[in-house]
Amino acid sequence: MTTVRPHRPGHARSDGSTVLRAARAGARPTGSARPPVHRAARWEDAFDRRLAAVLRRRGWTVRIEPYAGYGAPGWVRVMARTLLAAPVVRDKDLPGAGATAQAGTRAAPSLRGWRSFATAQVAGAELDVTVGDRTHRVVTDRGGYVDTLLESDLPPGWHDVVLRTQDGDRAVAPVHVVDPEVRYGIVSDIDDTVVVTRLPRPLVAAWNVLVRHENAREPVPGMADLYHRLLAADPRAPVVYLSTGAWNAAPTLGRFLRRHGYPAGPMLLTDWGPTNTGWFRSGPEHKRAQLRRLVHELPDVHWILVGDDGQRDPEIYAEAARLFPDHVRAVVVRQLTFGEHVLARGLPVQGPAGVRAERAAEREGVPVVLGADGSAILRQMRARGLLDP
Repeated sequence: MTTVRPHRPGHARSDGSTVLRAARAGARPTGSARPPVHRAARWEDAFDRRLAAVLRRRGWTVRIEPYAGYGAPGWVRVMARTLLAAPVVRDKDLPGAGATAQAGTRAAPSLRGWRSFATAQVAGAELDVTVGDRTHRVVTDRGGYVDTLLESDLPPGWHDVVLRTQDGDRAVAPVHVVDPEVRYGIVSDIDDTVVVTRLPRPLVAAWNVLVRHENAREPVPGMADLYHRLLAADPRAPVVYLSTGAWNAAPTLGRFLRRHGYPAGPMLLTDWGPTNTGWFRSGPEHKRAQLRRLVHELPDVHWILVGDDGQRDPEIYAEAARLFPDHVRAVVVRQLTFGEHVLARGLPVQGPAGVRAERAAEREGVPVVLGADGSAILRQMRARGLLDP
């Protein structure tokens, strides 16, 4: 059993292997002074420990909810979550069934969104992760998540990574190893970019995520076709779906992406719960951190950043264009309709900050393409010479 990335905190085991502890953005190196943990996080941890103890006494066992990952020759990023489930519940009936559907695995039954939030997370669970011929041991963080880089001998393409719990449960997480010859890829927002969710209006968002059946969700017209057209020149190009949505929604989103023909690709979501520093984590900062990470981990890829003007995508993408102009190929902004703007922001038009951000990206020499849907964006990209006729 081997591990990698000495910058990842861990501890040695008697068998000579190393246990990797999943690290979150902003985590301090091992041995450094730790800041006080926010009381909301302490309350959540205490509640989770008591709940887990009760459920384990009732015979519940640790299960794995895998997420699609990515990598390059020599390493892969593996993401998953551990939760408790009753022995009578089959793996295909777990709320997370279908979390990797967007990566081409077997389809899963559709559920109402709230079922994906009815879980009991497991902190500190040890998992054995087999990547090709190598096996690593990792430990889930306080939210039950694993998000770690592991050594890999996998060639470019899609592969299956096998995860096993100490209770004997097994799950498979697909990973896309990006070919070093690939020179561009797509980073796509999800809410109101590929699926009509009308965020961040809380009541409408809650209805769409928690109550409304996933089969009733509306795709944004033409966006799947646009993505396939962007990939036509090089089908090996990576697609990453970046959103401020919760990981609990990954199964629903994965099935939606597959059902409506979107290209396969990992999702980078976030945890809505309390953090070590506050009640909630910052959605915009999550997007900024993940964009920085993609730029540093895949330095030869020039990204087409796709979002919408209902939230802060234009500002975040303009900032990326300013900081990494050689790594941003274009910024694509889906323009919300009058009604969508009212539902999303309470205003009928895009805010002035978004307009300024789009102009700032153009000044950095990064093309900014606007359109109401995928077809309109495709026409604009062709008109500007960003796509072949």
